[in-house]
Amino acid sequence: MSVFKVKRVATAAAAAIVFWGTTLATDISGAGATFPYPIYSKWADAYKQQTGIGLNYQSIGSGGGIKQIKAKTVTFGASDMPLEAKDLQEAGLVQFPMIIGGVVPVVNIKGVQPGQMVLDGPTVAQIYLGDITKWNDERIRKLNPTLTLPATAIAPIYRSDGSGTNFLFSNFLSNSHPKFKETIGANTSVQWPVGIGAKGNEGVANMTTQTDGAIGYVEYAYAKQNKMAYVNLINSAGKKVSPNAESFQAAAANADWAHAAGYHLILTNQPGDKSWPITGASFILEHVEDPDQGCPGDLSRTAPRRRTAAPQGGGLDSGKSNVTGCR
Repeated sequence: MSVFKVKRVATAAAAAIVFWGTTLATDISGAGATFPYPIYSKWADAYKQQTGIGLNYQSIGSGGGIKQIKAKTVTFGASDMPLEAKDLQEAGLVQFPMIIGGVVPVVNIKGVQPGQMVLDGPTVAQIYLGDITKWNDERIRKLNPTLTLPATAIAPIYRSDGSGTNFLFSNFLSNSHPKFKETIGANTSVQWPVGIGAKGNEGVANMTTQTDGAIGYVEYAYAKQNKMAYVNLINSAGKKVSPNAESFQAAAANADWAHAAGYHLILTNQPGDKSWPITGASFILEHVEDPDQGCPGDLSRTAPRRRTAAPQGGGLDSGKSNVTGCR
């Protein structure tokens, strides 16, 4: 997972968008995307060591995070599918991108090591449509002429919960294959016609590891931590790319946050020879006004604010808010 570094266009938003409403003695609560959980967990540990304030983050999926922040049961929500400006306004929310990373196809095929297999969007779409059912299918072999592929049945693994990872993956496939777009589409929760469902990035990683012939999709950190056989992809420029910080950053370089209303921006299928095609931002969602106090709190006594350019080691900071009044 690459830490998202907000550019100057986000400076004004950073002044007004804060984690507020929590006294110094109270822990911060958050819920949502499993995509950023590994880095949020590290940041939480580091912040608690420095301040004594804990962060209770429920890794329940983007859909759950959106529901909980709208219900005002958590300090912040997290979603890998950005809400549109009109939806933010209706719910009284603001959002900003916190980190950028990539969704990675992973496989469990005997003899196939990480980075050995190459697939493209249309082929992956046909697998999840149920149109390609064996690993030695001619369309897969054409992309992998040097691999010896078995006649093993393909077992697609998908997210059974509403998730931003689902959204990014289904958005990538919808942009790659007309039939997928027409019959399944892109959303946090879709009706997969074939395969086995699993909850969370953790569940998909575990199910893929346990199932012979499986293919799944997880956030990059989960593939790396579990030493899974990740798949290289053909991007929109027709180039083979591997999932890593460089390819995520190449895709993110196209982001025009200054002209994205409510920071609604989707980064799949970005141009560029080095761009990873399933790149996405994970967003923080908060209420415009403090549910308890009606205003953003004074951060000298409340929860941490976010940095405008977080280093790899941390993303939370303490200090006073620049907010001078409620909206």
